[in-house]
Amino acid sequence: MTSWRNWAGLVSASPTEVRTPRDTDDVVAAVERARERRTTVKMPGTGHSFTGIAAPEGIMLSPGQLSGIVAVDREQMTATALAGTPLRVLNASLETLGLSLHNMGDIAEQTLAGATSTGTHGTGGLVGSLSAQIAGLELVTGTGEVVQASPTEHPEVFAAARVGLGALGILTSLTFRVEPMFTLEAHEFPMRWDEALQRFDELVESNHHFEMFWFPHSECVQAKANNRTVDDAEPLSAFRRWLDDEFLSNTVFGLANKVGNRWSGAIPRINRLSGRALSERTYSDVPHKVFTSPRTVVFREMEYAVPREAGLSALRAVRRWIDACGINISFPIEVRTTPADDIALSTASGRDSLYLAFHMNAQTDHAAYFRGVEDILREYDGRPHWGKLHTRTAADLEPAYPRWAEFQAIRDRLDPDRIFSNDYLRRVLGP
Repeated sequence: MTSWRNWAGLVSASPTEVRTPRDTDDVVAAVERARERRTTVKMPGTGHSFTGIAAPEGIMLSPGQLSGIVAVDREQMTATALAGTPLRVLNASLETLGLSLHNMGDIAEQTLAGATSTGTHGTGGLVGSLSAQIAGLELVTGTGEVVQASPTEHPEVFAAARVGLGALGILTSLTFRVEPMFTLEAHEFPMRWDEALQRFDELVESNHHFEMFWFPHSECVQAKANNRTVDDAEPLSAFRRWLDDEFLSNTVFGLANKVGNRWSGAIPRINRLSGRALSERTYSDVPHKVFTSPRTVVFREMEYAVPREAGLSALRAVRRWIDACGINISFPIEVRTTPADDIALSTASGRDSLYLAFHMNAQTDHAAYFRGVEDILREYDGRPHWGKLHTRTAADLEPAYPRWAEFQAIRDRLDPDRIFSNDYLRRVLGP
């Protein structure tokens, strides 16, 4: 029997059958087989979701053969890729074509289907998430129908399926709006807590993309501003990239976490030392080499989106709780913003948003930390990231999404027999 396990090691499954589709017809055949056998079918990506959103209970489809760019329209400025394409492959392929996405998150290991279905996002920009950059998509529904959706073709499906949670169908291809390749300049610099919060709105408004990381138990903040530039790229040297992004950010950080695991009382001091060691650097490169970075330290993550206007109040409330709760937290808290979008179950649906991301390394029990923070962010009308840890259920998620009923109606239409469901989707969407 084949087993499946996600990257974080928190969810495993034992599918009854594994298939590797080569095209849309193979996906249709798998859906028809699932219907005949009265079972479920899922196509997990690389398992980078921390939840069981992609866990296969019946037939599992491996996306490895559904990879690569299949069309580029330079007049419409779109690129179409198969849904199993890893983001890192899409980014590299677009670079060779002189093209780029507008915005992206900081991880590039997910498949396009997985990243968009869970609402993966970056910070700032004119559009925040990968899903909001979709111009069209193809999916196979629970009845075996192949549906093409765009703003003009099946627009009601397009409105929901860009963040479909894997509940509406199996994505087979995605068309993204792209741009001519540009150079992105990154400026990373340390700040103190009070200054960072006082200047936060100014820094968001004056930079194309801005984010910051606060080190709990300290006053230390690391800020990162990414801006487009017409100057020639000045990338980091191979040694500096290895030193900063591989050795310091992964190897040394991993060792610091091991120390913290053994002597948790040392974590506040480690954070203060780490914060004081932060330095300033500026470099520029093609966008995906600035937006994304490698992650080798295995961790657990919860992320919440709150209304932009309430974001800093929510962050201050989280800090007050951390200062009082007695839990030692080794990972910095990531703070990002995105503009509103028009996708039914996007965490930014209908509102400008501020995102707070919380991490614990894999050897530390994260439950009390995440539960305490989640209780606070519920009070700020928070929406949890679909691919990251949370305890929410359909009953209390429905009030958080004004377009909840619209999504459920599309789900009933496209997957009436729930062949795309699993334990996670039954919890967050209902039966």
